[in-house]
Amino acid sequence: MSEPLTTPGEGFHPHLPDTPDHPVTPLRSRLHHIRADSLDGDTAQSGGMRRFAAVSGKTVGSEKLWMGQTHVAPSTASSDHHHGESETAIYVVSGHPEFVFVDDNSGEGPPGGPQEVRLRTSPGDYIFVPPFVPHREENPDPTDEAVVVIARSTQEAIVVNLPRLYALSPDDA
Repeated sequence: MSEPLTTPGEGFHPHLPDTPDHPVTPLRSRLHHIRADSLDGDTAQSGGMRRFAAVSGKTVGSEKLWMGQTHVAPSTASSDHHHGESETAIYVVSGHPEFVFVDDNSGEGPPGGPQEVRLRTSPGDYIFVPPFVPHREENPDPTDEAVVVIARSTQEAIVVNLPRLYALSPDDA
């Protein structure tokens, strides 16, 4: 026999009511169930993407973690951006998103020159984005959106949109 599903906002013991005999439990002393249809779209955004918070300070009172989903529409790319001091882990749920960054130390291309690197992914793959590393996500598929789950080491989603992937060289200025 299975237990009934919890309703949004209910904690570890949904069958125990919050009554005067049982005071309201603080956010950080119970589990939280965030349903897929109740993700919070009021998050930092980049062009070409839609981010939705599941676990954040606003949704569950987290202090050190942010987790949510990002959707990249067919045949589109995000703006160039980074996530400040936050470490970011990405899990590919669907589609074949590509992650683009510039590697100054790749050993490929012109010596000492920046090399654009494109990581092509599939469902089940993971990506790690270190703090302050400029990058963008692309979805080359002409018909299907790409969906990824993101976890960040900061309590809220930090998004710093950039004019390009890397700083201008003195020759470009």
